[in-house]
Amino acid sequence: MNMREAAEQADALLDQTLEAVHPGVRWEHGQVSDSACTGGGMDEGAEKGAVLRRRAVSTVISDERRGSFLGVVERHWKERGYRVTSVNSDKKLPAVYVETSEGFSLSLSFGYRGQAFFEAASPCADRSEVPPPGARPGVPDYTGRKPPLPDEHSDFWSDRAPVPGKG
Repeated sequence: MNMREAAEQADALLDQTLEAVHPGVRWEHGQVSDSACTGGGMDEGAEKGAVLRRRAVSTVISDERRGSFLGVVERHWKERGYRVTSVNSDKKLPAVYVETSEGFSLSLSFGYRGQAFFEAASPCADRSEVPPPGARPGVPDYTGRKPPLPDEHSDFWSDRAPVPGKG
């Protein structure tokens, strides 16, 4: 696998994850990066690299709904056979981290003002050009810039009441 293929796979993993969230949320591409990597049994001197793709959720997810949002995503990942590697149960800044059988690392974390961030990091791959994420209708492109804070209201995810039957 080369870095272009790794980037495409990382984008597909993030797409599948966001498509599993119902009701859906608005998001935008976050900052992307690629870096050199070594080790892991690779031939010494081989040019290898890894890719990191990010998505920032622009839908406001209330404090009361964060646990449900994390649960939806974590269940989706477990159903796909991904292995949970870490969970941060902090009330304000929770996160969940998983690894796929192909060695991709995925995470969902909450940051400043409750903004949700998804990341997909590839395993080491053969060096190649890495294009920016593909443009999508209705999805702002903040490649190379920090996305704005969440400002989209959702009747479900932004609601201040706990999810019925969960609270």
